[in-house]
Order: sequence, then structure tokens, then C-alpha cells
Amino acid sequence: MAGDIIAFAGLGKIGISDTIADPAIEKPLPPISVEAPTVRITFGVNTSPFAGREGKTGLGTSRRLRQRLYEETRHNVALRVEDTDRPDQFVVSGRGELHLAILIETMRREGYEFEVSRPEVIYLQDAATGELLEPVEEVHIEVADDRIGVVVELLGARRGQMAHMHSENGTTYLRYRVPTRGLLGFRSRFMTATGGMGQLHSVFHGYEPLAGPIQGRQFGSLVAWENGVSTAYALDNAQLRGTLFIGPGVEVYEGMVIGEHLRPGDLAVNVAKAKHLTNFRHSFAEDAVRLNTPPRDEPGRLHRVPGR
Repeated sequence: MAGDIIAFAGLGKIGISDTIADPAIEKPLPPISVEAPTVRITFGVNTSPFAGREGKTGLGTSRRLRQRLYEETRHNVALRVEDTDRPDQFVVSGRGELHLAILIETMRREGYEFEVSRPEVIYLQDAATGELLEPVEEVHIEVADDRIGVVVELLGARRGQMAHMHSENGTTYLRYRVPTRGLLGFRSRFMTATGGMGQLHSVFHGYEPLAGPIQGRQFGSLVAWENGVSTAYALDNAQLRGTLFIGPGVEVYEGMVIGEHLRPGDLAVNVAKAKHLTNFRHSFAEDAVRLNTPPRDEPGRLHRVPGR
């Protein structure tokens, strides 16, 4: 009967839109269309100096990583995995930043160790006119009336177009059409601008002509310039130059991103410097170091080595 749970064997590969019926039935059911991916990320074997220290033994090789990614496509029908010209890198395409972030977090909890590239959107070319097209999402936002100005400013800078707006009981409801590349990394800034009181939901709208340039990162990175273990004394000086991602007692390597700079451009800092002892007496109140709490990792926020 319709709705019964069954199992098939010996039929080979079965797709989500295939129709399996009696040989006398010649007309299949209407196929289910799965929307194409809009964002892609390159997965690769971890090549950092700390490779092999995290995850389960044997799950950091290219063979196990490739096997896990292709197994994901069996039930995650919106995911696409492609091999590259390098045996240790694979291109994974998904339905947005959150879709890929969930896959990354799931594999991390399973014990896999790998590195990922910066996410990028998938462009298409109009077959008739040859015009370059980009994915656009419909964004629904709920925010307090006193925070509406900063939200409109943020979306305007990311080429967002307002489609509807109304206010009710102190809450403003917005509907925007925003390019997918404008939403990469936007959720964390949205939560900061609204004080955690805003809600944002997005759904794929379609492909439209390229909206134009969008401003990228406004700030650079704080980069460790030598190997060692971070100290509170060194971090106290480094936090004056930006927001730190780590605390004291964390092993770092040369080139590791340890924070966000207050200004454009990267800045190399020494976070493993220790305070030298002297024979001069001083007040112990001068030794008190107050470090800001590092921000929690958010889905889709990837700490990376410069150049990756």
C-alpha cells in the first residue's frame, strides 16, 4: 500500500526521482527536482604544522576523507562532490553557507581532520545572452524598531533590495532579495548589530544578473609570528590591537590566525612572549592581566591560515 516502508536489493543505484513499479506500468511518476547547489568549498587533507593532533587516527587521510564525502551524497541529495586535479583536495557544493557548515561540524564530531577553503558562490552564464548570473536569496528578517536603521545599512552595503517592510507591536518585518555572496559571513554581523534580538531566515530565490561589487572584509587578521605557547602577558598587549580568538596556554605556530585586527591588513604579533623577571620590587597589582573572553565559534565562521 502507499506509505509502506520497503527495501530494494539488486537494482544498482537508485535516484531520488526514480519510479519503481510493475512492468505493465509505462508512465512514471513526475520526477522530483532538486535545486542545484549555490556555494562550494574545497575540502583537503590537513597540511598545517599541527596535522595529526586532532581527530581519530586514520581519519585524516585523503582516501578516508573522499570516502566520507561521497557517502554523504547518498542521503544528502542537495550535496555535490567532485574530484580535483590534486588527489588530496575535493570540491564540495551545497545549498548555502549553513548547509556546508553543518557538514563540516558533523565530520569534526565524527573525528575527521581536514582543512577547508574560503566559500565561494557558483555562477552561471545565460545561454541566450551570455550574461553572468549569480544566485539570489529571499531573506526574511524580524528585528526591533530601534535596530532597523543598522540592519538596512548592512543589507544595502551587500546589494540587498527591499521588497516589503511593515511594523507591528514594536517589531519590524523585512523581506529582501540579497545575492548569496552578500550573505557569506553576514549572520554573525547581523547578530552583533541587533544585540542577538533579531531573526533572519533565507530561502533560494533564483539566478539574476550580477549585482556588482560587494565590499569584502573590512578588517585584517592578527597572525602569530613564531611557534610557542600563548601567554597572558603577551595576549594582554595583543588584545589592544583587535579581537582575540584564543586564550592563554594555547600552542600556536608561525602564520596561525589568532585574532581579528582593528584595521585593514594583517598584523604579525608575538603571543608567546613571557615577562622577564628582574630584581626590582614592584606592586603585584601591576601583574594583574585582564583578558577579554574569546568569541565562540559560530557555524560558517572558519578560522583559516592566511592564503587558504
